[in-house]
Amino acid sequence: MSFRKPTSFLDFLTHLGVLIGSSVLIIVIVFYVWLPLSTNHGETITVPDIQGMTVSELEDFLGKRDLRFEATADSSYSPDHPPLAVLRQVPAPNTKVKENRKIYVTLNSESPPKVRMPKVEDLSIKSALMTLKSYDLIFGEIKYVPDDFFVVLEARMNGREVLEGERIEKGSVIDLVAGNGYGNTIFQSPNLIGLDQEEAEFAILGSGLRVGKIRDTDKSMAGFAAVDSIGNDILEYRSILPGTVQQQYPRPEKRVRINDPIDIWIYKPDSVSNTATILDNQ
Repeated sequence: MSFRKPTSFLDFLTHLGVLIGSSVLIIVIVFYVWLPLSTNHGETITVPDIQGMTVSELEDFLGKRDLRFEATADSSYSPDHPPLAVLRQVPAPNTKVKENRKIYVTLNSESPPKVRMPKVEDLSIKSALMTLKSYDLIFGEIKYVPDDFFVVLEARMNGREVLEGERIEKGSVIDLVAGNGYGNTIFQSPNLIGLDQEEAEFAILGSGLRVGKIRDTDKSMAGFAAVDSIGNDILEYRSILPGTVQQQYPRPEKRVRINDPIDIWIYKPDSVSNTATILDNQ
């Protein structure tokens, strides 16, 4: 194909105009017709949230949405998800992408990685819980036993003691045994029968015990410790004043520990109490 040499300036302008017009036409066709058709320009897909789904579910789920996935070399572990479940994804959910886009996923490990059991003995409860969490261990329950100090005495897993430095799986449930801070001090419950409510509460607190439940009763007779004619310990029932303790639990002189609760019943003539208590059966 040959081009005729322009013979005049007007002819030159005509040729230049044809050349520019052809170029513009080609650009328009390429960028606004061919490329959009070949790349699905303007057609996007919203990335679904696939976190928590397992690998066995992904291929069919994403295939129906014209998307693909690829697992990254990195893996992590979460006890809240099943093995090979998606923990993270790129692009993020609700991102707009073209069809056939590949979604990169980080999967949950098939088996939990192991950690060494940290030291929790002699720590406060709060410090022990923070330590367990930092090692991806789960706190189960706590059992208090008599001890002079309010600290962790032992860590247990599946009913057995787990020792510091022992290799255990992340996500293991750890139970704690802790001291109650009151030791093994055992003494007799104070006698509160016949005391008014305020006196009884002071006597309870002054003995290192706790005020438990306070109930009203319409019973005007209370049993007082006495000795019969042959020297046997008996209960002698006498009338009491309104507003005074009619009964208590534990009963006077029963064995209690520091910080144990003491329940008391206050005689109020206008109260109604038809519910049997543990003391009514004794």
